[in-house]
Amino acid sequence: MHGHAMRLLAEQEHIDEWADVTVGAIYGAIKRLAAEGLIDAVRLEREGNYPERQVFDITASGRESLRSIRRQALETIVYRPDPVDLAIARLGADDIDDLEGILEARVAELHVRIAEEETKPDRIGHHLTVTELYVTRHDLHRLRGELAWHQELLGALPGIIADETSRKKNPA
Repeated sequence: MHGHAMRLLAEQEHIDEWADVTVGAIYGAIKRLAAEGLIDAVRLEREGNYPERQVFDITASGRESLRSIRRQALETIVYRPDPVDLAIARLGADDIDDLEGILEARVAELHVRIAEEETKPDRIGHHLTVTELYVTRHDLHRLRGELAWHQELLGALPGIIADETSRKKNPA
């Protein structure tokens, strides 16, 4: 297919809502894939008064690369440290008083994001395959895990504040 058709398909499937892909990056990706020999230009196409469009097809090397990338993605668990962890771990005693309000704001934002994720199947589900719908469920479960951690931290906050206040009064 040509780049414009890929872009339209990505927009139709709302790919930016469930994958780490932006629709605007498609043309740059096409150029990189062609330069690497992973796709080939197979013909020019023109429909009506639209400009000519280059149609691409995946090469044998591209299929093998895709298989390898897909396999690696399936086998590898990606876990990245969240910057909030370091910020909390190194929170100064003077900043601890702000933590409750900050955490409550984060909890409110997580509730908004969870509500948005819960509407995805109704909003865009008719454009997605069964496996793509499961990807959106993965996002929902991850957000719920984040919410649970934040709520746990908020519950422990009085003890954390008491500990920090005690350290401030009795430095080691």
